[in-house]
Amino acid sequence: MNSHSSAPLPPSILNLSYAIFTVNRHAKTATNPKFLYKLKREAIEKMVQEGKAKKIGLHFSDNPKYSQQQSDVLVQCGEYSFHIPPTKQDFEMLPHLGKLDRYTRNPKCHMPLNQAKQILQTYTGLKEKSNTRSNSRKPRPQRPIFKKLGDSY
Repeated sequence: MNSHSSAPLPPSILNLSYAIFTVNRHAKTATNPKFLYKLKREAIEKMVQEGKAKKIGLHFSDNPKYSQQQSDVLVQCGEYSFHIPPTKQDFEMLPHLGKLDRYTRNPKCHMPLNQAKQILQTYTGLKEKSNTRSNSRKPRPQRPIFKKLGDSY
């Protein structure tokens, strides 16, 4: 991957898979991962609709949220496989594959997060909302009030 080029990479299956892998890896440690996970999901769903990716089956989730058991959809994108939250149709249409195979790993790739986000945002049409309001409105620390000796306020 040439990270120094300014032109965005074409949305091939390999480039999209690299970008999803990079966004997914960064989302796991991000302070606000919602946009990154949404970008990942939208890109995978669009790839499935276009026939660039295929839903394989359901896996039990390693980290169920509010229940003891939860399933995720395993999606194959080229050499890479990813998990996304299931829909009701997924439970009806896809086979359940049981527990996640710990020995199956995605190949390593090196792509900057900004380049990966640019590829997926161009592909999906999603835009990240800027947090200008929260950055410009930082609360000022309150200054202490000094009174003269003997005065009361």
